Amino acid sequence: MAHAHHHHAVPSVAEGRTGFRRGAAFIIGGLTSGHGVFHWIAQSFIVVLPEVRDLLLGGSIIAATSIQTTREIASGVVALPGGVLTDALRRYWGWVMAVCMALFGVGWLLMAAAGWQVPGSAWLVTSQTAEAAAAGGGALNPVGYALLIIGMAIVAIAASVWHLPAMAALSSHFAHRRASVLSFHGVGGNVGDVLGPALTGLLLVTMTWQSIITIYAAVPIFLAFLVFWAFRDIGQRAQAAAESAPAFTMRSQVEETKLLVRNPRIWGITIVAGLRGMAYIGFVTVLPLYLADHLGLTVDPEGGVFEGVFIRGSLIALLVLVGIFASPVMGYISDRLGRKMVLIPGMIFLAVVTLIMVPFSTNLAVMTILLAALGMFLYSDQPILTAAAMDIVREGTAATTLGLLSTSRFILSAASPLLAGWLYGIDYTYLFYYTAALYLAAAVILAVVRLPQLAPVEDHHDDHGHGGHDGHGDHDDHGHHDDHGHGHDHEGHGHRHH
Repeated sequence: MAHAHHHHAVPSVAEGRTGFRRGAAFIIGGLTSGHGVFHWIAQSFIVVLPEVRDLLLGGSIIAATSIQTTREIASGVVALPGGVLTDALRRYWGWVMAVCMALFGVGWLLMAAAGWQVPGSAWLVTSQTAEAAAAGGGALNPVGYALLIIGMAIVAIAASVWHLPAMAALSSHFAHRRASVLSFHGVGGNVGDVLGPALTGLLLVTMTWQSIITIYAAVPIFLAFLVFWAFRDIGQRAQAAAESAPAFTMRSQVEETKLLVRNPRIWGITIVAGLRGMAYIGFVTVLPLYLADHLGLTVDPEGGVFEGVFIRGSLIALLVLVGIFASPVMGYISDRLGRKMVLIPGMIFLAVVTLIMVPFSTNLAVMTILLAALGMFLYSDQPILTAAAMDIVREGTAATTLGLLSTSRFILSAASPLLAGWLYGIDYTYLFYYTAALYLAAAVILAVVRLPQLAPVEDHHDDHGHGGHDGHGDHDDHGHHDDHGHGHDHEGHGHRHH
């Protein structure tokens, strides 16, 4: 990969950097590790949501799920201008990433401070804190709730903005290996998604939720200084490349965007992606509440049994762990057999497994198997949906397409945690029916959307090694793995689109 680092002829831009900081291993390893930190803490908070609800929010399901809704809204708002800001501040990418890492820690510190509003808060779990959780913890704490909402908004904005320069820098430095490097970067996030919940479940055995989040918050605040030292000049190469590139014409971009917006197939995929996002975020937000309330995976103050919280964290980690291995396989199959051949059966499979959970909803052993089965497709369909959109669009609208997909997902999914929480409050099995209905609706809509035929395998393989990546760096910058180059290689096969 190291040779790709010197792909563009900009000999002077990296001269100020010390030797090992220019190395591929240092850049990829550092940015991938940072990605893992963001996912580790964010996924960990989902595990402690039952404790937050019971001890701080007076047992209110809607108040608890509204925190995740805040995350979706804040991420959606910043997703639109974020790309423009990233391009404008190429020279300062190191600063941007360091500030984002610091703000990420500050946001979590505010959320931890919300927990310290509760009288009798302690670093370690005691029989008193366990009994308070079991009793519902009293009334909702308004100051604590406000701190949770503000903290989560800061966390969401910091995480969203961090991804843009990090992925753009990787794309710029490793243009010949862009897809591979961005896929590796994605694995860092997946590892964080697995380790975070498992570790948090283990810590919950002896520590209060606010103590855990306080410790976690200190990590990104400390890392912010390291990030600035390591990557303070990482945007220089992209800046030099941009200054030497032909002038950008806004008129051509507007014309391409008009063609995109008028394309019904793109809107079909966008709606499917939004419904899939609704199903995912609603289910994952309420899942820990269900595990605590109906499978008893919580602290038992009378029996002194604490391992339930560890099992809860491990089950949430299990969802992602299965997906890490399943996602590349599903992407590979979709490249060979077509997007619908994977997406439609996958969404039907998710709906069926979710419905099977209803009669077995109080059986921990069966639910563990069903959650593992769910993980096979839960994290693999979104990259394939993005690839399906990339198969359709023209080169100049790749970034716009990703913006449309991301924004629509956030718009549709923002209300889903609240809706899922409301249904769960009426009857917990409604969570499963709600999720299954969304997956089935997405499958039906996708079935009627006409997708372009993919090129034959041998042609696709020949094209993949070159030309497919450098022409559309915009969407690669967003880190949607190597699924995305495939549609653009097929212009010679009569699959063009608008």
